[in-house]
Amino acid sequence: MNKTSYTSIEELIQMPWIQSISIGKGGKVVSYVKRTSDLAENAYRNHVWVYEIDGQKHYPITTGKSESSSPAWAPDKNYLAYIAEMGEKEKLRKQIILKTFDEFNGIQITNSAEGVNNFIWSPDGKGIYYTTTEADSEELKRRKETYGEFEYVDKEYKNDYLCYVGIEEAIESFKELSNKKKGENEGTKDVEVAITDPRDFSIKGFNISTDGKKAVLICTPTGDIRDRETKVYLLDISTKKFRELNITGSFSSNISFSPDGNRIVFAKTPREPEYYKWKVDEDVVLEVYDIEKEETTMRLSKLDRSVIPIKWTSKGILVTWQDRANYRIGMVSENGEISSIYSKGECYIAEADSTSDGENIAYIKIEKNKAAEVYLNAVKITNESRVYENKLLSKKELLIWSTKDGLEIEGVLSKPYDYDSNKKYPLLVVIHGGPTWASFPIHNMNRLYPIEQFIEKGFIVLEPNYRGSSGYGSKFLTENFRMLGVGDYEDVISGVDNLIEKGIIDSKRVGVMGWSQGGYISAFCATFSNRFKAISVGAGISNWITYYVNTDITTFTRSYLGATPWNDPEIYAKTSPMTYIKTACTPTLIQHGDNDKRVPVPNAYELYRGLQDLEVESELVVFKGMEHSPHKPGLHKAIMEQNLEWFVKHV
Repeated sequence: MNKTSYTSIEELIQMPWIQSISIGKGGKVVSYVKRTSDLAENAYRNHVWVYEIDGQKHYPITTGKSESSSPAWAPDKNYLAYIAEMGEKEKLRKQIILKTFDEFNGIQITNSAEGVNNFIWSPDGKGIYYTTTEADSEELKRRKETYGEFEYVDKEYKNDYLCYVGIEEAIESFKELSNKKKGENEGTKDVEVAITDPRDFSIKGFNISTDGKKAVLICTPTGDIRDRETKVYLLDISTKKFRELNITGSFSSNISFSPDGNRIVFAKTPREPEYYKWKVDEDVVLEVYDIEKEETTMRLSKLDRSVIPIKWTSKGILVTWQDRANYRIGMVSENGEISSIYSKGECYIAEADSTSDGENIAYIKIEKNKAAEVYLNAVKITNESRVYENKLLSKKELLIWSTKDGLEIEGVLSKPYDYDSNKKYPLLVVIHGGPTWASFPIHNMNRLYPIEQFIEKGFIVLEPNYRGSSGYGSKFLTENFRMLGVGDYEDVISGVDNLIEKGIIDSKRVGVMGWSQGGYISAFCATFSNRFKAISVGAGISNWITYYVNTDITTFTRSYLGATPWNDPEIYAKTSPMTYIKTACTPTLIQHGDNDKRVPVPNAYELYRGLQDLEVESELVVFKGMEHSPHKPGLHKAIMEQNLEWFVKHV
């Protein structure tokens, strides 16, 4: 069949997306989550699927409107646990569901008032440890009943704490309730046990030793998202006593015990105020700590990338890391050597899981011109790439250029399948968010901007991995310190100039767009430059002071600007798009969610009002009920259609 069209916006929205992988029964079964779109209901549906090697069959655990996520197989048992939303429509809470395959199709084994955040199986498979958020106190309930809802800012937090539910007890409870008359009781009776007290600290990550006797907890004093004071505790599960380990710094939530239970591995992630003070040769991206000796026994720092541990197996520590515009998995040996597995060449391995012996690894991998697929070891076990069988695909290549201040920038360049080197194309620059993230040479990974549709309309597209992007080393990661906007603009415009010099693009037909941090850079381009024909600002920062006093992550601003606006107003002015508003002249589309706590909507109104007062063509679209990112297919569709129309009209 002849391929005649690129992926449409509606087709992009309806493309399945695979995530959350788990391997079980000694490598004989794999579970994963497939996200699909229900356009009629304007909702995304997440369902757990299972693949059995014996018989080579796939089947879903849930279907229809009942969603599921986060599957995990019990050690050496034919039990699968996953999370599903349970309860009344207005009081839906995430609870753990157990499927035993031989007896129960799916029973609810937790009844947490605030829902389950995340969970892991106990090593013996007899129970599940999970974290949940503390419920309203009786005092707070009375206050709400008496006065209504209000909040003491920066004083009222809810902490996450550790709980345990035994499988046998949960099953017995379910049987008891099943034998009673229908309607007498709902859910299971209380069989959950609190392991930690939420008044002590808030748990960000945890793991259980292989003998089931110890837990390691990554904690912050409060549940406030801005709280960076991380501590690591070792918990004796039987006595519920814990001691603080002699580990300093900030950590990701991923932490794992060694098979013998004597060591732990974790990733250090330096944050404010130390983020930009670390020297490159002193960066520690992965660290092994001996619990008994109370000392670090191995550091992996040669890679100069953030390395995240997945699981400590008998063959080594399974890890994942970003390598420029690729994502890889590998094993770290006892002596700190790292080796890549199943990730040669250009690829993006999104997630992975392994059996405890390290002999079997399941992972989600995206390769050139392919969709996300599930692999078991080196064997592909899904066929999601069939969505491209009858579609034209843009040609994606990695482009490298230099900035005036001597930085090497890499970006993804997308061209039409029938690219004509004798023709000059209009250019659209699509800027990723983060800033510690990146763009990858993968089709339809961007669900905010319709890159394939831009290509079909005659554009070429550049996605720059500007300074501060992850995967290019710690020095590059810190190059945007106190250089936000100014340095970012140089990275974007030098990429544009590089394409002009190559004779690829029409210099008078260039547009730029981005979301979140990409939206901020686009806003900076809108006020700082006259080089563009049209601009789109998605959930972007327009004024750093406005952002600082409204956002839920004020630490972000201090990390990147190195100060508060009160002790260094000059750096806030220098890096704010609104400082340059009087020179703005480019038609600008602004898109923002009215419930965005990360980049609150006053940023959008401030930019829009400034452009309107200066009589610069501009449109502001505020999406009701939307937070920092769209959460419904209809919102994705509207955002992409508005951008397609805007840039076709103006560029």
